[in-house]
Amino acid sequence: MESNQNFSVGLVYHPLYLQHDPGPNHPESPSRLLSIYELLEERKFLSRLTLISPRMASLEELTTVHDASYIKRIENFSKRGGGYLTLDTALSSKSYESACLAAGGILSAIDEISSFRTRMIFCLIRPPGHHALADQGMGFCLFNNLAIGAKYALEKYKISRILIIDWDVHHGNGIQEIFYSDPRVLYVSLHQYPLYPGTGSLDEVGLGEGEGFTINLPFPYHTGEQAYMRAFEEIISPVTDQFEPQLLMIAAGYDGHFADPLASLNLMVGSFAKMTAKVKKLAKMFCQGRLIFSLEGGYNLKALSHSVLATLNELAELGHKVSDPYGSPSTTPRGAEDVFDEARRIHEKYWKL
Repeated sequence: MESNQNFSVGLVYHPLYLQHDPGPNHPESPSRLLSIYELLEERKFLSRLTLISPRMASLEELTTVHDASYIKRIENFSKRGGGYLTLDTALSSKSYESACLAAGGILSAIDEISSFRTRMIFCLIRPPGHHALADQGMGFCLFNNLAIGAKYALEKYKISRILIIDWDVHHGNGIQEIFYSDPRVLYVSLHQYPLYPGTGSLDEVGLGEGEGFTINLPFPYHTGEQAYMRAFEEIISPVTDQFEPQLLMIAAGYDGHFADPLASLNLMVGSFAKMTAKVKKLAKMFCQGRLIFSLEGGYNLKALSHSVLATLNELAELGHKVSDPYGSPSTTPRGAEDVFDEARRIHEKYWKL
């Protein structure tokens, strides 16, 4: 049942996140967080948010998702000064500590919302996490922050149903794989396809007891805001109605913005505000307002910082006007009629759509 109560909004952040440094010219740079934090300061948003200090995730907490041998490998690799783990994922000497604190930032957020001190929290963390597999980092990700957090909520707080919505432009293959057979976690991904990492097709729906609890909406290039709003109305909202989650988590990537250098969707700053309004409403209806955002991608600094600002403005109802520094897309946004037709055909087996 929807609550009319307004809740304070929390922000998880720590300077150690800036010390994970993949090296010069790497898109996942410390400047991503700096640009966001500086804009929040400039617009005087920080004083309106509840600042939350993250803690380190323990080895025991990391191993609920990752192999112990992989965690040790990351620790040792970082201690030796870092380097490239894969062709796209690099570490520095502080990367292991930063990654433990990023995962721990989600855990701190879950502790906070479980005490009902703060209901809605944005985790301004890095390195990102949604590509990380149990035994392999990839796609700029080391530990799967949201997956570790979801496991923690399931085990410590006995939450039985978690909805993860991933609106990063890249499919969150790590989150999907970790919960592919688990009906306690409903994973919904909206992403550009085909694109890295190549997963996230419509027919990837889960396995065994988890069949039907993975929903992928693979959009073609230049898909715009209208299709995303339609996804919430026609797929996400009715499925959430039936699943009745107790916790809502967002893999909040902002690389769907039309100015992002790594993809080619047609979302705008305002699109992220509108999606935030949608998930906030769902959290209030089903989760007692409990909503956690975890920063994932977004590599154009102005587009990223303004999109996060718009998200927090919507969450905290600050009433600011957040304009898009790039205006609107020069290309005509595409619809995705075929995607919706096929998604309905596949998922009507599991949900009333």
